[in-house]
Amino acid sequence: MKHRFITIEGNIGAGKTTLATRLAKDFNGKLILEGFADNPFLPPFYENKERYAFPLELYFMAERYQQLKAFLTEQDLFSAFTVSDYLFVKSLLFARVNLSEDEFKLYSTLFNIINPTLPQPDLVVYLHSPVDKLKANINKRGREYEKNISEEYLWSLHQTYMDYFRTALNLKTVVIDISEINFAEHESDYNKVVQIINANYLDGINVIPNN
Repeated sequence: MKHRFITIEGNIGAGKTTLATRLAKDFNGKLILEGFADNPFLPPFYENKERYAFPLELYFMAERYQQLKAFLTEQDLFSAFTVSDYLFVKSLLFARVNLSEDEFKLYSTLFNIINPTLPQPDLVVYLHSPVDKLKANINKRGREYEKNISEEYLWSLHQTYMDYFRTALNLKTVVIDISEINFAEHESDYNKVVQIINANYLDGINVIPNN
């Protein structure tokens, strides 16, 4: 892989973990996966967002911080590159959607203390998928606590990501339209995504249309 530290991002159900896992396997990469299943506040959050949003986001931020901090001190010399299925700023973006104004102010203060101490990826790959496809993927994987995720919630997350990437001029970000791409099941689609990832990009947002 051309880039040493790649982050795969996207909305819920976009296929981040699937792609990151395949890339690590095929190109001898160190894999960093988010331990979302360990968050005890996740299932109750989908039942009562107002009550559980703040502890949910605090837990995620702490776990992501610890994991990425360990990456800084335990780099695998036998891996050609590192790939993760989340960007640390994801903590702030989800908090912006899920928290009240006062909660978000406190949360963002903590985030801004932590964020500068962590490594930034050489390339962020955002998998853009239409909401109806995301819903289908969410239903297919069958996590009970995700069954009531609304299309409005998914759309608001996508908009928040896009707003951030448009202003994150210090990051190299490539947005791949995967509305007609199935890299999990079709080898030709997977190879197309690999070629896109391995290209050269300028700082800021770079959009790859579906063609």
